[in-house]
Amino acid sequence: MNLLAGIKREERKLEKQLGKLRQELDGIRAAAQALGRSTSDGLNSAKKRVLSAAARKKISKAAKRRWANVKAGAKKAVS
Repeated sequence: MNLLAGIKREERKLEKQLGKLRQELDGIRAAAQALGRSTSDGLNSAKKRVLSAAARKKISKAAKRRWANVKAGAKKAVS
């Protein structure tokens, strides 16, 4: 019976902690609701980065040059 009493004591302690955590969570939710949408506005408003046509062309040429060097190195290794 002593073991059962210990388990019940632990259960009461955990229930008490759970109650405190729920109160804290309710407070945080109330604060977030009081702030309104201002908390989430910054998260979703990331602007899309746009490259100019000239920049895309320059990047494409550089990538093609890099791959040409890789392929040339592979051919030398095979020979």
